[in-house]
Amino acid sequence: MSSLPVDAVTLLAGVMIVVGLVGVVVPVLPGLFLAWAGVGVWAVDRQDTTGWVVLAVATALVVVGSVVKYLLPGRRLRTSGVPWTTLALGGVLGVVGFFVIPVVGLVVGFVLGVYLGELARLGGDRRAAWPSTRAALTAVGWSILIELATGLLVAATWVAGLVLG
Repeated sequence: MSSLPVDAVTLLAGVMIVVGLVGVVVPVLPGLFLAWAGVGVWAVDRQDTTGWVVLAVATALVVVGSVVKYLLPGRRLRTSGVPWTTLALGGVLGVVGFFVIPVVGLVVGFVLGVYLGELARLGGDRRAAWPSTRAALTAVGWSILIELATGLLVAATWVAGLVLG
C-alpha cells in the first residue's frame, strides 16, 4: 500500500543498506542504523511474513552485533590499562580533526588524542605511551570490523529475503 512502486522501495532499501555499510567504515554516518532502517523500509512496504521475518532477523543481528562491538574491544582495553579518559580525549580530538582535516581528520585526531592522553597520563614517557595508543587503535579496529560484519550479515539477510520472498 505504498505510494512508491515496489521496485523503487527495494532500490531505496538497497541504497540505504549500501550507504549504511559505507557509514560503518567512514564513521560519519550512523552506518548500522541506516542498514537496519533500509531493511525496515523494505519490510514495512512488503507487509508480509517474509518481510517481517527478515526485519526480525536483521534486528536481532544489529542488537547482538552492537553489544559485541562494545564488549569485546572494551574488555581488551581494560586489560591493556587504557582509561576511558584517554579514549574521551581521542574522541574529542577526532571530532576536531574531522572539521580541520577533511576525510582523514577523524582518524588522525583520534590517534593524536589517544597518544597525547597516554603521554600525559604516563608522565611524558613516549615509549610507554605508544603501546597504549596501539592497544586503543586495535580495539577501535576490532569494533569497526565487528560492526562491518554485522552490517554485511544484515545485508545478506535482506538479499536472502529478496531471493526467497
